[in-house]
Amino acid sequence: MPPTPKTALVTGITGQDGSYLAELLLKKGYEVHGIIRRSSSFNTGRLDHLYRDPHESGARLHLHYGDLTDGNSLAQLLQVVRPTEVYNLAAQSHVRVSFDQPVFTSEVDATGVLKLLEAVRNHQDASGTSVRFYQASSSEMFGKVQEVPQRETTPFWPRSPYGCAKVFGHWITVNYRESYGLHASCGILFNHESPRRGETFVTRKITRAVGRIKLGMQAKLYLGNLDAMRDWGFAGDYVEAMWRMLQQPAGDDYVISTGTMISVRQFAELAFGHVGLDYRDFIEIDPRYFRPAEVEQLLGDATKARTVLHWTPTTGVEALARMMVDYDLELASREKTLRDAGHTVDG
Repeated sequence: MPPTPKTALVTGITGQDGSYLAELLLKKGYEVHGIIRRSSSFNTGRLDHLYRDPHESGARLHLHYGDLTDGNSLAQLLQVVRPTEVYNLAAQSHVRVSFDQPVFTSEVDATGVLKLLEAVRNHQDASGTSVRFYQASSSEMFGKVQEVPQRETTPFWPRSPYGCAKVFGHWITVNYRESYGLHASCGILFNHESPRRGETFVTRKITRAVGRIKLGMQAKLYLGNLDAMRDWGFAGDYVEAMWRMLQQPAGDDYVISTGTMISVRQFAELAFGHVGLDYRDFIEIDPRYFRPAEVEQLLGDATKARTVLHWTPTTGVEALARMMVDYDLELASREKTLRDAGHTVDG
């Protein structure tokens, strides 16, 4: 008789990280269940290719309505799904937006983590089965950095409601690990990007504009602080680290990063340069995009992940910028074709 497949429950499955993680888990033979919020329209575009998978992995992908702010729905889902692993990727994840919506950000990114942990703990106690838990922590917790590079022992000094909420989510996960013996791990992920990144995040905003500007569909790109320094990696690499954390004998915390830091300005130079353009001809500064409290530099030291998890990133920032520009150039080309044919384009 073949072994029973592992079952994973993924919150935030429709996001960038969730879609890459679902791909990875399906390839490894998992039964994958994802939580999506009820809305007036479907937001499952990043998962559509999985349903069309020729190897029928779509038959092992199941979506359920739920919300991190609703503890009862989380408890009920755990009883139905009976996961062996839970990956909490759901969040209000835009730092600038968190200043405009601090209460909502805290309800999801802080209290939501607690509600999910409580559901996991109660499910374990009731069912007698072990559940391994992953919490998506963030380099934004370091904020006003106390040392460079940042590692697992670096003190946190968050500089946004998002960062503050993530600090709570991180420490409550550590507390549940220490108090109740949960196999719970926190991945302190530094910036990670891809062609699936939301278009309001700065890297995708840049590469999206590059494609449109190259084809004459856009004239200017408006950005905020070009001097902010970030450690940028590829989201597809980083979900591998998430999975490896939950395969360890015990839960722990890990910085996941490339160890290379460049500025927003340098990323823009890479992206525009890939199509033979000079970023200085197209970028203008808009004060609306500055944060009330800026995080000037984030640089991670992933030595622990390399040593314990045997994880290393495969995609550098130069290759990442090219990958994203190539995707967005093709996307802009399709948009232009539809526009010229008199059709409207959604998103």
